[in-house]
Amino acid sequence: MRTRFLVLVLGAVLTVLSAAPAQAAGYRYWSFWQSSGAKWTYATEGPATARPADGSVNGFRFSVSEDSGDSAQPRRGPDFAAICAKTPAKDGAKRIALVIDPGTAGDAPQGEAPPALRTACAQVAEGATSAEALAAVAKPLRYNSQALLCAISGYPKSGCGEQVSAQEPPSRDAKDDSGGGPSLGVVAGIAAVLGLGVAALWQSRRRRTP
Repeated sequence: MRTRFLVLVLGAVLTVLSAAPAQAAGYRYWSFWQSSGAKWTYATEGPATARPADGSVNGFRFSVSEDSGDSAQPRRGPDFAAICAKTPAKDGAKRIALVIDPGTAGDAPQGEAPPALRTACAQVAEGATSAEALAAVAKPLRYNSQALLCAISGYPKSGCGEQVSAQEPPSRDAKDDSGGGPSLGVVAGIAAVLGLGVAALWQSRRRRTP
């Protein structure tokens, strides 16, 4: 009797686990970063409106993330002197260093392989935007109707900020605060099932007690 009871409880627990909702899905997109000393800062405006000063470094990283809070940074730090070392200053123009990081294989859409990370020094007009600096060194660019940057140098070939399905692997660089364990709802469900099981066992023993 006790063995049969334990089997029933285990089956109920497995049912709760299999019915648990999937973790929140991420989105696949190019994020935009600006230099802050030797570190990257997630940009507060898009490249179409940002107007970096001469000597700035802009970063673009393709990855899968839920939001800006867990978005992966470019894997090379901002270093204007190194990137623009071979591009001399010019009157009436400014130099913007660019780090273009297409991400890892885990970030890539199915059927595509990410190009290698690269850097470039764009020499553009003094009033140029970050988008214009990027276009000077990384064409073709692709935007959607909401002016979201979808592709740099033709990568990826299609898609734009799409939600990643549960079957696709998450970005290897994205943070995972859940630790891979069950959600609070799953734990609560297991606890409820076990509680009912213990109560049923107690009632069964009580009936058999003379």
